[in-house]
Amino acid sequence: MTLAAATNEHLANISNTLIYSAMAVYTLAFFAYITEWLFGSRSKVGRTAAALTEPKTSKKAAAPAVTVKKAGGTAVLERPKVVVRSAAGSRDVPDGPGAHGGDAQGDLYGRIAVSLTALAFLVEFGGVLARALSVQRAPWGNMYEFNITFSTVAVGVYLTLLALKKNIRWLGLFLITTVLLDLGLAVTVLYTASAQLVPALHSYWLYIHVSTAILCGAVFYVGAVATLLYLFKDSYENKLATGGKPGRFATSFLERLPASASLDKFSYRVNAAVFPLWTFTIIAGAIWAGDAWGRYWGWDPKETWSFITWVAYAGYLHARATAGWKGRKAAYLALLAFGCWLFNYYGVNIFVSGKHSYAGV
Repeated sequence: MTLAAATNEHLANISNTLIYSAMAVYTLAFFAYITEWLFGSRSKVGRTAAALTEPKTSKKAAAPAVTVKKAGGTAVLERPKVVVRSAAGSRDVPDGPGAHGGDAQGDLYGRIAVSLTALAFLVEFGGVLARALSVQRAPWGNMYEFNITFSTVAVGVYLTLLALKKNIRWLGLFLITTVLLDLGLAVTVLYTASAQLVPALHSYWLYIHVSTAILCGAVFYVGAVATLLYLFKDSYENKLATGGKPGRFATSFLERLPASASLDKFSYRVNAAVFPLWTFTIIAGAIWAGDAWGRYWGWDPKETWSFITWVAYAGYLHARATAGWKGRKAAYLALLAFGCWLFNYYGVNIFVSGKHSYAGV
């Protein structure tokens, strides 16, 4: 074995060790998030107080009055409300206090969970980097490499939103659960030893096309989780509005989440923000196909499902701007669109043969 080969094998082993270490830290973060939710479930008084007092997060802050000069005097008019189409019919429900439910110990465990998540992210990023150094290319040549990179980027998106002071710590438990499942699948079913790329992938478009696809998938995932929680929270609020009494578990869990209107707005914004990048991803893939295979579009299964995903998300965004297709109907479209993305990610790569069959399993 040459020195270079031995070095690459050593780096691959380091990468595997770091990925398993990241999984261990993610598991600790998972239990910390669970503990935050458990402490929050005991703090009914804290949750009630947080819901009744909205000092800084109130969405209904009074707008300043408008002063108009008239015939030498002044007339004070109330500033008119601006009602956007997406807000029509929404209820005036305050956001919940978060997973900790206003409990100090719960909040402490939540902050510990975020710290562990950040540590695991750094360890996993090191594992992805070591994998890239071991193969001397971008670590996106097979499904194993794509999975470990995807989970890293998804956690990076979550931590970035937290750093931007977005109230999304409630997402942590769902995210880490999915990341652990993703990494477990990667190291057991999808694992592929380090190897060089097939000739068609030797292009700088690999860095452009695949990196944007991974980022889009991570953001689409965040939007899908928010959409799913919106459906549960909307049903909960509807039941309360009609005089119903939800179950104890549903009440304890759902009342701590943001209001359904907030979840709906958040999911719409993240999906709308990343949709142009998904459009660019498809265009970049077509250009790469032209360089690699001499044709820009051939209705290969991966190309077809990428286009279907694009159409589904375009339909969702259009539905949000169309009367009668807001709220739950649009949310179902968003979940359908993410389902298309998931099939394009797993189903096409693993079960369908084509020019994009690089799963390695």
